[in-house]
Amino acid sequence: MTQESNMPRLAIVGGGPAGLMAAETAVAAGVAVDVYDAMGSVGRKFLLAGKGGLNLTHGEPLPAFVRRYGERQHAVASWLAAFDADALRAWARGLGVETFVGSSGRVFPRDMKAAPLLRAWLRRLRESGVGFHVHHRWLGWGAAGMPRFATPAGERVRQAGAVLLAVGGASWPKLGSDGAWVGTLEQLGAEVAPLQPANGGFEVRWSEHLIQRFAGAPLKPVVAHWRDRAGRSHARQGECVISEYGIEGSLVYAIGAELREQLATRGEATLMLDLVPGYSQSALAERLAAPRGKHSIGDWLRRRAGLDGARAALVFELTDKPTLADPAALAAQLKALPLQLCAPRPLAETISTAGGVRLESLNDELMLRTRPGVFCAGEMLDWEAPTGGYLLTACFASGVIAGRGAAQWLQEQARGKPKP
Repeated sequence: MTQESNMPRLAIVGGGPAGLMAAETAVAAGVAVDVYDAMGSVGRKFLLAGKGGLNLTHGEPLPAFVRRYGERQHAVASWLAAFDADALRAWARGLGVETFVGSSGRVFPRDMKAAPLLRAWLRRLRESGVGFHVHHRWLGWGAAGMPRFATPAGERVRQAGAVLLAVGGASWPKLGSDGAWVGTLEQLGAEVAPLQPANGGFEVRWSEHLIQRFAGAPLKPVVAHWRDRAGRSHARQGECVISEYGIEGSLVYAIGAELREQLATRGEATLMLDLVPGYSQSALAERLAAPRGKHSIGDWLRRRAGLDGARAALVFELTDKPTLADPAALAAQLKALPLQLCAPRPLAETISTAGGVRLESLNDELMLRTRPGVFCAGEMLDWEAPTGGYLLTACFASGVIAGRGAAQWLQEQARGKPKP
C-alpha cells in the first residue's frame, strides 16, 4: 500500500517479535515506520529462543490454547482472533519457512532455526520501507512529547506522530529488556503490575551430594501434583530437571505461576512428584513388599519400581530411614514425593516476565488511555503463558493489534478526526 506523504511516522521502540510484527502490520496499512532498538541488532531474544530449536507456536485446538493464558485468557483470545497459531504458520510460510508439528504438539520451522526466518523477515521489512535504528535506548519523552533516545552520538529526540512500545519485560536484561521503562510509563498514568519471574526454576535446598552427582539430570516421566490457591487439586505429567539450585523444566514452567503466587502469599509451596506413574500405589506397595534378600534399597527400587539414578537419588534425599524400610510407606512416598520450594529464581534468569502494563490501562487497540498516540505490545503487557509456543504467539498477535491500532490512529489524526 502507498504510504501517505503527509502522515507523521510511527516510532516503534523494540525490535523483538511484537515490535517487528507491529511494524509489518503498520507499514502494510500505509504508515511510515521506524524501529528503534537498544542493542546493535534486532531480534536478539528471538534468536536466543531458537537456540535449541525455534518453538513458534503450538498445534493444540484453540479453546485449550487460549486457556494457557490463565487470568488473561479472555483478553489474549481477542488478540488471537486477529492472528492465531494457524495465521502464524501461514505467515512463516510466506517468508519461505515451512513448519511442522512435533510429537508434543509444538510447532517448529523445518530446519528448527530462528536465524533464517529472522533474516527473511528483516529483508522484507526493509524492502517495504521500514527504517531500522540500532543502539537507540529509549529514555522517555523529549521536547513536544517526542521519543528521546541515548545513542553513541549522545541523546537524541526523534520525530514521530505516534509511539509504539514493545520493550519487553525484564528477563534476560543483557539482551535489552531490563524493565527500566516502568517508572516512565507510571508517570504517564499507566498502571503497571510488578514485574515477576515467569517460566523459570524454583529453589530447593539440596544436599551437596545430590548437586554434585545429579545436577542437570532429567526426571521423566513424572506427574506433578499441587493445590491451587482455592485448595483444588491438580495433576500434570511431563518432564523436569534437577538443577544446582533446585528444579526447572517445562513441567515446572507450566505450573510456575501458581507456585510463585503461593510462595508470595504463604511463604511456602509444596510440589508433589509421582516418580512412578506407571504403577498404582497399591501395586507398587505389593511389588516392594516382596522378599528383598541381599539386594540394597537402591537396587530394589530399580528392580521393583523402575527408578533410574536421578529419581532414586531424590528418594534417598527426601525420605527417612523408617519410610525406606516400610514398603507401604515407601510406595506412598514414591507416588507423592514432596518438594519444598523456597523461592523462584531471579527474574533476570527466567525465560519470560509476568506483570507489566495492566490491560485495563489500555483500550482495545492497546493504546494508553492516559496518553493518546502511545501504544504497547508484547511481553511488557500484564499477561503470561508457559513455554510451548504460547509466549511467541501472543507477542506476535499483540503486535498485530497494536500496529493496526497505531496505523488507524495516525490516519485518523491526518484526516483531522481524532479517535475518542
